[in-house]
Amino acid sequence: MKNTALSATHEALGAKMVPFAGFNMPVQYEGVNVEHETVRNAVGVFDVSHMGEFLIEGEHALDLIQKVSSNDASKLTIGKAQYSCMPNETGGIIDDLIIYRVKEQTYLLVVNASNIEKDWNWIQSKNDVGATIRDLSDDYSLLAVQGPKAVEAMQSLSSHDLAAIKFYNFIVGDFAGIEHVIISATGYTGSGGFEIYCKNSEVKQIWDKVFEAGADFGIKPIGLAARDTLRLEMGYCLYGNDIDDTTSPIEAGLGWITKFTKAFTNSQALEDEKHRGPERKLVAFELDERGIPRQGYDIVDSNGTKIGHITSGTMSPSLGKGIGLGYIPIIFSEIGSKINIQIRKKTIPATVVKLPFYKG
Repeated sequence: MKNTALSATHEALGAKMVPFAGFNMPVQYEGVNVEHETVRNAVGVFDVSHMGEFLIEGEHALDLIQKVSSNDASKLTIGKAQYSCMPNETGGIIDDLIIYRVKEQTYLLVVNASNIEKDWNWIQSKNDVGATIRDLSDDYSLLAVQGPKAVEAMQSLSSHDLAAIKFYNFIVGDFAGIEHVIISATGYTGSGGFEIYCKNSEVKQIWDKVFEAGADFGIKPIGLAARDTLRLEMGYCLYGNDIDDTTSPIEAGLGWITKFTKAFTNSQALEDEKHRGPERKLVAFELDERGIPRQGYDIVDSNGTKIGHITSGTMSPSLGKGIGLGYIPIIFSEIGSKINIQIRKKTIPATVVKLPFYKG
């Protein structure tokens, strides 16, 4: 089990620690609902240093990225980030990721913790263009400072105008007394804020200063459990739940990051699937009655016949009702369609809804 540079800090704060993607991670501090509300209404800080970071550099860096990723990375200018995925050769997804253009020929790829080795091997296997790839995952930490008060709370820590950093843009600048920190207006909560990339040796100083600066804004440390409820209210996919090696980006609703203006791994088959239309689709649903939908529960039709399964589900802290995502045949996937969720021996009616669940 790996620790992040802040594992001891979380333990000292009384966090409940759990194994996650091979790391010892804080799942909660005060409780999921309190932490969730903190991020929706004020500002919270997540240690997400378990995520992987690869640096791809050189004259052919973009060629390699274009080959392995579904989105069009040629659209990236320096200081911009892009959400993308890496398709496999059999119609599924190796991982979803964020691509940052740091310099003219330097890109940072941020990948899921559970997929670091798999992603690294995949990218290496496709690198016949001579790009330089470095795995920085063990050397870098990542903090997500999220919530509507994040900009105001953190402004005293940087000489840069944080409010001027647009969504999915970033700067490399000073933060909390450290030079050359990546301050990125990205996140996984839907409530605004930043992700801060720094070296492991710098993260404790940044963590401490972030909490000092945020003291008057109700800042709190937030665990992985609230990260999950926050992202689910936005309908953001979680790798291993809603997308994996067997789900295509088309059926997962990720057609918007799948650009057929260039060739990439399995692009022809995915383009054919888009034109043909997928047989099933990842849909969002809300329960019509009380109940908590959980990952793995069956989705059934009006006759009780199984038509799919839940990939992510929870009781939404913001909405006070059961919400979830799951794959079902296209004929059941229209917004407003009625489906049913099998929760143990009870069949609970549900309605297919448009994302996001949480409108802010």
